Amino acid sequence: MKNIKKLGALLCSACLVVSGTTIPTMADSMKVVTLGADLTDAQKNTMMKYFNVSSDQVQILTITNQDERDHLSAYVPIEQIGTRTVSCAYVKPTTSGGIKVRTANLNWVTCNMIATSLSTSGVKNCEVVAACPFEVSGTGALTGIQMAYETATGEQLDSTKKELATEEMVVTGNLADEVGKNDATTVMNNSKMQVIQNNVQNADDIYNIVVNVAQQNNVTLDSDQINKIVELLEQIAQQDYDYDDVKATLEQVDQNTSGNSDEIGEVDEEEDDTVNAGDSADGDDILGSVDNSVLGGDVLESSTEDTALEQETGMDTGSADGQNEDSSDTEDMDNGDWDGSEDTDGSLDGSETADTADELDTSSLTEDQKTLFTQTETFCKGEYEGDAASLQTAMGDETAVSTVVLDAENGATLSKDVEKAYLDVLKQGTESYQADGTELYMTPELNMIDKALKDLFGLSEGVQAVPELSELTDEDRQTLYDDTMKFFQKLYNETVQTSEEAAVENEDGTDAAEEAQVEE
Repeated sequence: MKNIKKLGALLCSACLVVSGTTIPTMADSMKVVTLGADLTDAQKNTMMKYFNVSSDQVQILTITNQDERDHLSAYVPIEQIGTRTVSCAYVKPTTSGGIKVRTANLNWVTCNMIATSLSTSGVKNCEVVAACPFEVSGTGALTGIQMAYETATGEQLDSTKKELATEEMVVTGNLADEVGKNDATTVMNNSKMQVIQNNVQNADDIYNIVVNVAQQNNVTLDSDQINKIVELLEQIAQQDYDYDDVKATLEQVDQNTSGNSDEIGEVDEEEDDTVNAGDSADGDDILGSVDNSVLGGDVLESSTEDTALEQETGMDTGSADGQNEDSSDTEDMDNGDWDGSEDTDGSLDGSETADTADELDTSSLTEDQKTLFTQTETFCKGEYEGDAASLQTAMGDETAVSTVVLDAENGATLSKDVEKAYLDVLKQGTESYQADGTELYMTPELNMIDKALKDLFGLSEGVQAVPELSELTDEDRQTLYDDTMKFFQKLYNETVQTSEEAAVENEDGTDAAEEAQVEE
């Protein structure tokens, strides 16, 4: 899975940009759904089911990689934008209440990051659901949401404010990699709130605001971090924002991330109860009407209207001291800049989660587990990335060759997928393992990785293969799975027939699998 790191700018996985293909529908002009062009038809259908709408109820925009490049290339090198667009969004302009955001399967960008940045682009009141059928970092959604909003309202947002919103997401994202999501969002949002509310123009005064906000919230910033925030806020200060237009959003975000609760915060809490009950101002709350069941049982969520979601689903929004990184957020921190190896919207091509980076965090493993994991890395490099020597070493067979060839990008992504899946098994341990009668192996770890791989390769019922395998035939995906399980069987000194071997029948019609059982 590609490194997410520094999303630097691709903004939030919720559906990237909007110029792409517009699908004519009997659309409600006040609601727009954006779908990533690189999703399969089945995945697009899943997202429509998650949003709980049909094509005759909304206008649908298909967002392409070129759309994203057109909107982001001014901020991010083309080679860093990537080649795939997979995230989605559901946008509904409203008449009051500020900007309310819910996310699903976005493991880097949070609802609060989206809300405060969106306010900078000139959006005043809006409901947004940003999501993907599998985990992605969420680095592409802001632009798409802006464009969806313009489509829904028929009004163009100010181009300068949209650019500032993009820059704000970049600065906040890079800062989040160093101090944590909540702290980064708190400093940026609270400082912006004071600058706009008090119409502060002087650079020194803005500098003092940033320093004071950081100190008040126990966030340690160095001079470079402070200066980047100040430079951005100086530009924002020149745009003559009306505080009444952004008040509800900024104060709600501040309450969510810093815990500050003033009079407006208390009012927003009352509104929160209404939203959580499924009632918005017009009685049609899109945040509360989503169908989580279609995304499976392990979905990372965040919501400006329900801060408990982040904790309940494992979303890490705390400080970036390395102690609270979990499956929701982990990027390498290379001088605070996104390294660009992920796809257009920061997706992990389907399944990358928290610890996936250039090097997965194996510090908690025992020495024996580290040895197993190292062997797995060698196998992945050989099987998926075409390194024959590595494959032969991993399999202990000088004649071993890869039977299914992947291109370099997809091979590297699949390697990280499989490595992460195995690392999760090692970290999880077997204490919580529950046998269900479908096990093929004596070793619990093998049964656990077997299930994880079937999900990755799209062999489990109702589960789509990760995007890097979407172009393969069913037969090739089955072959890759069989070859991968042969390695893990070798790793744990167990054997079992592959699907191909099980399909071979003897001349007398006895299935090979049945014969094997008889011999045992």
